[in-house]
Amino acid sequence: MADRTSALRRTPGKAALLAAVCALLAAGCGKGDPAARAPHSPRPASPSPAVAARPGLPGMPPLLDPHDIYAADRPGKLVPQVKDYPSMVYVPNTISNTVSVIDPRTYKVVRTMPVGVQPQHVVPSWDMKTLWVNNDRGNSLTPIDPRTGKSGKTVSVHDPYNLYFTPDGKYAIVMASMDKQLVFRDPHTMAVRKTVPVSCAGVNHADFSADGRYFIVSCEFSGELLKVDTAKMTVTGQQKLPQHGAMPQDVKLSPDGKTWYIADMTSDGVWVLDGDHFTRPKLLRTGKGAHGLYVSRDSKQMYISNRGEGTISLLDFATGRLTGKWHIRGGGSPDMGGVSADGKVLWLSGRYNSEVYALDTRTGKTLAKIPVGNGPHGLAVYPQPGRYSLGHTGIFR
Repeated sequence: MADRTSALRRTPGKAALLAAVCALLAAGCGKGDPAARAPHSPRPASPSPAVAARPGLPGMPPLLDPHDIYAADRPGKLVPQVKDYPSMVYVPNTISNTVSVIDPRTYKVVRTMPVGVQPQHVVPSWDMKTLWVNNDRGNSLTPIDPRTGKSGKTVSVHDPYNLYFTPDGKYAIVMASMDKQLVFRDPHTMAVRKTVPVSCAGVNHADFSADGRYFIVSCEFSGELLKVDTAKMTVTGQQKLPQHGAMPQDVKLSPDGKTWYIADMTSDGVWVLDGDHFTRPKLLRTGKGAHGLYVSRDSKQMYISNRGEGTISLLDFATGRLTGKWHIRGGGSPDMGGVSADGKVLWLSGRYNSEVYALDTRTGKTLAKIPVGNGPHGLAVYPQPGRYSLGHTGIFR
């Protein structure tokens, strides 16, 4: 408000004053919001400079590039602690209660290991030294050593549908979907530090702001979004998505940190949101059953898996527009996954087809369809570039 007032004071004359008002409050002069003039590109307004420049969460590694939160994720840019890990694709088979391990060079399953009941996601730890298998109905986490590929002793954790880590590495956050809780835990021992009850149903996916001070959570079964203060561990905002029967899924922040995208399985697209102000989002339709969101290694585009139609939509971050769509050869049910370390292959689980897809990120060509167990879900491609992991199947910064 102070910026608007000073601008008006510096503008002499009634005509100039009117022009200034029009520039600052464009809707009143019939020009409207640029996002509203482009219904196929519902991009929210940029946050104020004061918000964009605020200091990050204490203890969080500073961004390499303030204009690109994914600058550390460039092709092959592996940190020392992971550079010697063998490249593998870890696939949790929710119905088979196993994890299939795929060699990405041969497109072959090289190992299948038993885990707990209903494994949902394979999640890299904040320090990138452990892969955690989220055994949701088994109420446990199974650690995998990515150096050897061997599983370790399970850790008792109730209802771990999904798992995230705060940007400072201080806490793990369990998305306890059925318990209606966000549970902050020690990132190594998984001992409970704070339990945050929520009033929405089906907390499942999340992402953190560029400064790490808040994160946004999707609530699948009640069609809602939560905004959570990272340091205070409190819910500061909650809103219902403006579509009946909405089922929000994956959450991803744009490279410039200004725009949030939330996939919605029943609204068949992604919601576009100004997270700083947590305003009403707009829907960009991508395809039936929009589910997973993944960023290209050059930070220029996002891959959106449309599970209900066997396609992947491409979104250009610079314009906020869709630029193309890939069709999986023979159809499929693309769900969750990740991008190879060199950025050349997009890996996705085929949730209802007991298979995994490998797609060429340059052409969209289906490179392989690999049989795995039943109900493959949140697979992790590992290792990947980045300095630390925020969780899920691999959100690296």
